[in-house]
Amino acid sequence: MEERRSAAASGDICVIVPTIREYECLREYVANAREHGFDVSRLHFVLVTEDFCDVDEMRAMLDDLDVSGEVFDGSRREEWYEANGVAEYGHVVPAASHAETSFGLLYMWADDAFEYGIFIDDDTLPHDDADYFGRHMENLAFGGEIERVSSDEDWVNVLYQNADEHGLYPRGYPYSAMDETVETDAVDVASGEVVASQGLWTNVPDLDAVRILMDGDLEGQAQTRTTADDFGEDFVAARGNYLTVCSMNLAFRREVIPAFYQLPMDDNEWDVGRFDDIWSGLFLKRAADVLGKRIYNGGPLCEHNKAPRSTFDDLANEVAGLELNEHVWEVVDGAGEDADSFEAVFAAMADALAEGDFDEWNNGAFLNHCGEYMRDWLDCLDALARTPAVADD
Repeated sequence: MEERRSAAASGDICVIVPTIREYECLREYVANAREHGFDVSRLHFVLVTEDFCDVDEMRAMLDDLDVSGEVFDGSRREEWYEANGVAEYGHVVPAASHAETSFGLLYMWADDAFEYGIFIDDDTLPHDDADYFGRHMENLAFGGEIERVSSDEDWVNVLYQNADEHGLYPRGYPYSAMDETVETDAVDVASGEVVASQGLWTNVPDLDAVRILMDGDLEGQAQTRTTADDFGEDFVAARGNYLTVCSMNLAFRREVIPAFYQLPMDDNEWDVGRFDDIWSGLFLKRAADVLGKRIYNGGPLCEHNKAPRSTFDDLANEVAGLELNEHVWEVVDGAGEDADSFEAVFAAMADALAEGDFDEWNNGAFLNHCGEYMRDWLDCLDALARTPAVADD
């Protein structure tokens, strides 16, 4: 079956979905778009999967939905690297890892028809009462007054609004920044300042394994669940304050791609995993602060239906990076102070990581490894920008 060709034909929004099992969730997202009158021709779906998955069925689904899209298993990604003249950089996207979302960013960067990207995890569903894609686009175009959140720990818990009731902190939130004092006020945001829209989640909260165990759940989910009532007004984190950025429900402008690399998790000699989107969010927030930009948080909510799995398996995947997660934000904070682009801020953060001495922390050399890969990421983007577009068949 021939795949529907790239968005250059029509769409300006690249929807990136890492998936090995639950790709049928896209039917609900497309139905939501049509129900709410969103122009589906703007959407181009990129499913990032593996050779052992049923690629033909995924392609058939896109055809049945009558939407633009492509499916990339490992073999087809290799072909894409070759065709686009970046085979030497194939290592920047790890195999069999959620961080394969970085391939979607490369795909976007190679086609300047894409103005926006959206990450959707395959274990999520849109809420029927909200225009999922329309709301994300409204957030990215937002201008006006919005709640601003900060804390005395320089960290914002994106679940802060009902934290007195549920006591939850999301995956990636440093343990050392807990029990913070939260402050809120209002800030005027100019149209064009918002570069990313982070939608939050109902049902299974996005927690790390330690917090899931503390919540008494051995199946990788949580006994405590979230509902729409746990979320109030949309908000931004104050400049100089960090927050967790989860890529399960996230829209962004093309311009942030150089500073939004999903790091080489899982496929590394230190066995560090599960922090790809978390650390990319630190980079993005630092760059946004330097450049006077904002990350918008709140709606559209998605329903997170994380499948049961061993909490201890998740813990094994996370423990190698837990100490590093307490400090990565401190390493990049202050980097690129005088930079004037996302590329320049990211290059400064890459240098800070690649050249730093982190021997005092468990697996500190992994941060040097990340810094080198971040440099390769920028080189890969530069190579894609210089490669002529691949001709249509």
